[in-house]
Amino acid sequence: MAFTMGLNLLLLLAMVATNILSLYHLSTTMISTKPTANTNPPVPDHLLRQLQTIRATINHLTRLQSNPSGQTPPATAAGVPSELLLYTQLAPIASACRNHPDLLHQYMDYTPFTLCPASSSAAGEPLILRGCHPLPRRRCFAPSKQPSSLPANPFSPVPENSILWSNYKCKNLDCFNPDLGFDFKKEKLKFLTYKSDLDLPISQLTDIVKKSKFVLRLALDIGGGTGTFAAQMKQENVTVITTTMSLGAPYNEAAALRGLVPLHLPLQQRLPVFDGVLDLVRCGHAVNRWIPVQALEFLLYDVDRVLRGGGFLWVDRFFSKGVDLDKVYGPLISKLGYKKVKWAVGQKTDPSGVKNGEVYLTALLQKPVSR
Repeated sequence: MAFTMGLNLLLLLAMVATNILSLYHLSTTMISTKPTANTNPPVPDHLLRQLQTIRATINHLTRLQSNPSGQTPPATAAGVPSELLLYTQLAPIASACRNHPDLLHQYMDYTPFTLCPASSSAAGEPLILRGCHPLPRRRCFAPSKQPSSLPANPFSPVPENSILWSNYKCKNLDCFNPDLGFDFKKEKLKFLTYKSDLDLPISQLTDIVKKSKFVLRLALDIGGGTGTFAAQMKQENVTVITTTMSLGAPYNEAAALRGLVPLHLPLQQRLPVFDGVLDLVRCGHAVNRWIPVQALEFLLYDVDRVLRGGGFLWVDRFFSKGVDLDKVYGPLISKLGYKKVKWAVGQKTDPSGVKNGEVYLTALLQKPVSR
């Protein structure tokens, strides 16, 4: 028995000694090993706090699920306005950039204080169209070209050498379909003639405005392409700002070279104009049935915000299915409570329009002088 107790004691001492030696070896290894240098600079504390605040706000808004019934969601117990929750489902506030990290990384991949690379700048347009707007600011120099001469007439040919063609497949304006707005001889004839009830010539528009004892001075053309409406109204001494994108074609560059003011702005973005300062807003071909109904509703009410009392909203050839115009879009527009100066509906006769039973709507609506 004494032998057994002695053997157990010996085993216990051996185990304790082994643990002590292992602990000593581990501690000396940690002391002798030099920490590897961190190649990445530390993130400032104030930036971490800002990112945490932004992340918390985004998570709070984006985890609220979309209302499948399409109705306005009720306000939560935390007191978040229901309109804010609805809008975040259409154009998520500050979260759309996070949803497209590859494009965002491509856009911000540049060397500071040098020329912005073309591959980096090319990601800007897709980001804006996906709701990442405004884009982050960058510390690089945008490439530019000095035009040989600028035309005094907005319908004269523009100097194509000033366009950065690396952003587009086409390398000259003749390469594009003439219907896209780059044939300025053809554009010169637009908004001047009356061929059907869907047309609203500028002469007719100005007569209507004069009869209503109103004055046109400032206007906004939403989705105005190369700015032809602004060019025609310039001859009438009316200043028109054009919102346009440059997806696949140099719409912004062409409008600017014509001596017009383009705004690089998507349809889901709040109009960068103060309340009640515009006399006329025109919604061009870009505003159509492809826009989600709730997004279109926000757009119409933003138009109402920027129009002054007595101002005009011109819906120019809005197309949709005929049944949808009667049940959805007509009532949606009527919610504004505007006077219907003109309301004309006509068949869309191209193959797609015939197949889908689509129609065009041209409407001129006048905002009440006061509410």
